[in-house]
Parts: sequence; C-alpha cells; structure tokens
Amino acid sequence: ALAAPLRAALRTLDPGLPVDALQPMRQMMAESVATQRFYATLVAIFAGLALVMAAAGLYALISYGVVRRTHELGVRIALGADAGQVLRLVLGRGAVLALLGIVLGAGGAIATTRVLKSFLFEITATDPVTFVGAALGLVVVALIASYLPARRATRVDPMVALRTE
Repeated sequence: ALAAPLRAALRTLDPGLPVDALQPMRQMMAESVATQRFYATLVAIFAGLALVMAAAGLYALISYGVVRRTHELGVRIALGADAGQVLRLVLGRGAVLALLGIVLGAGGAIATTRVLKSFLFEITATDPVTFVGAALGLVVVALIASYLPARRATRVDPMVALRTE
C-alpha cells in the first residue's frame, strides 16, 4: 500500500537509486535467519529422537535386569524388604547407568567443543548452565525410564519368584 508512494519519493530524491523490494523489517530478519532456524530445528528433532532412543534403551536394560533378578528380588521381599527398598534398588541401578552416561557424554562434549564453537549462538562452548541443564534433564529421563521396571519389581510375588531359576 505504501510501496508506490515510497518509490516515487525515493525517485524524486535520487533517480538512479535502485529500489527493489520493499518488505517489512520483521520479514527481512526472518528470511535472514531462516537457514539457521531450519538447522537448529533439525538438530533439536534429532536430539529429541536420541533422547527417546536412550530412554527406550535404558528402559529395556532395566527391564531385562529385573527379569534376570526376579529370584533375588523374591528372596529380598520374602526376607522382609518393603516395596520402597526394592524400588530404590532398581532405580539406583538406572541412576548409576545414567550418571555413567552423563560423565562419558560430558567428556565427549567437552572434547568436541572446538568443532562446535562456530555453531553456537550466544553461549560459550563450555557453558556450565547448558551442561548442568542437560545432565539434570537426562537424570529425570533416566529415572522415568527406570520407574516402570522398578514398579514391576515391587510387585514380584515371592512364592513365584522363588520357584524360578
């Protein structure tokens, strides 16, 4: 709507001035970062998929451990272990695996910071808030992934468990 009068006004000031496309600043800014936004979205999607796969793997590993330890858990319950103790035992295994993964992952992340430094925006390559936030997020995901097998372990019938093996 205002493009024609603006072009006419600019031509009266300087007839040789090229006036190509008039567009809002917001649109120009959005177009200037569109590629970076696309890549950031792509990285976020792959990171989310990796997190889901890690949670599924941890769930499978803890479930397998519960099945393998059914006899032991049955003995513990028969000897008086309450559901909270069994839950803590299984969740502790998941937490140990998660902490091991966090330590190894943080080591790998710190080792690759020089390569990643050029891709980061408004954070340093070794930003402690980012590392702590990622670690806490992974601990939460690991505890959630470990909770279902842990809850199943608390429901082990000692008589059935003692007959297995």
